[in-house]
Amino acid sequence: MRDLHGDFDHIGAYEDKTVLVTGGAGAIGSNLVRALSPLCKQVVVIDNLCSSARWNIPSLPNVMFVEGDILDEVKLKRCYFESPDIVFHLAAFFANQNSVDHPESDLMVNGMGTLRLMEYSVLAGVDRFVYASSGCSIYGSAAPLPLKEDFVSMHLTTPYQITKMLGELYGNFFWHHFDLPIVKARFFNSYGPGEIPGQYRNVIPNFTYWAMKGLPLPITGNGEETRDFTFVGDIVDGLLRSGTNPAAIGEEFNLASGRETSIKGLAEMINDATCNGAGIKWAEVRKWDTKKRLRADVSKAGTLLGYNPDQDFHEGLMLQIEWMRENWDAIEAYNAFGPGASSAVRDMTVKADTKEECTV
Repeated sequence: MRDLHGDFDHIGAYEDKTVLVTGGAGAIGSNLVRALSPLCKQVVVIDNLCSSARWNIPSLPNVMFVEGDILDEVKLKRCYFESPDIVFHLAAFFANQNSVDHPESDLMVNGMGTLRLMEYSVLAGVDRFVYASSGCSIYGSAAPLPLKEDFVSMHLTTPYQITKMLGELYGNFFWHHFDLPIVKARFFNSYGPGEIPGQYRNVIPNFTYWAMKGLPLPITGNGEETRDFTFVGDIVDGLLRSGTNPAAIGEEFNLASGRETSIKGLAEMINDATCNGAGIKWAEVRKWDTKKRLRADVSKAGTLLGYNPDQDFHEGLMLQIEWMRENWDAIEAYNAFGPGASSAVRDMTVKADTKEECTV
């Protein structure tokens, strides 16, 4: 299939397909489901709602939701009974601090859960398996900028980083040994509508939540640390391209913006946008947080897939803030910071990953 520009028609290739999205209630997953629904015959979603909510899944005629864990083989069999042609594996035990606190759970979900999905996908003969990896995990802290796909580090500092690497290694094995058409999509700091703030979640929704509460925004380090914040719509575009384009098979791609933003600058933007006069406060650097700067090279995805992240950061940030305002009552009811999350929102939930690395 070719479009007018001579590139592969990745949109048309979804016609009459059944697609399975694990973790489909999350920020990236729910936006991906919305994008897939008008393109596909059916979208099957599995999510245990441990870090998301049922109301975040779009209610559409061709979207089937299975509430359950990817470690539950009965629920997995229900999903694969629908004979998916394409699998987007986004479900994960997220993320760094959570994995430090609960390393066995991290290994089971990110390791065994990923292995089982690949095994089921081989048995089902799927046309494509897209694995949500983590660019911030794969490259370690010593990689030269911009981060390129051919640099891999073994000096990883959290169980989450280790198991995200493990998923890529399993993907290599299943591609070479079983001919599973694997694609490894390396995410960087996703943000945008759809992510519910909470303990262990990402910096932008948490900063926004705290700012809307009139609380100071906690920064670990000196604030000059940078991250490659990537709008969820750009990541979804990269996933759609990865899910059908033949050039993607067997490859790994950075799905990022290719731009750096400082954490201090981010905090100031959010405080300005929400009229929060509480400012910022400084917190101790976590032992595992060794990355001072992150910026990805997206040229490989651009060349092979036509990936072109073009969302203006400030405009994307305003879309994130507006989504949280529109869903404020539901977000408050979700109470993602734990029981009785008053007391200055549990003292800003120290464990919350306020400079978290990547979103899955």
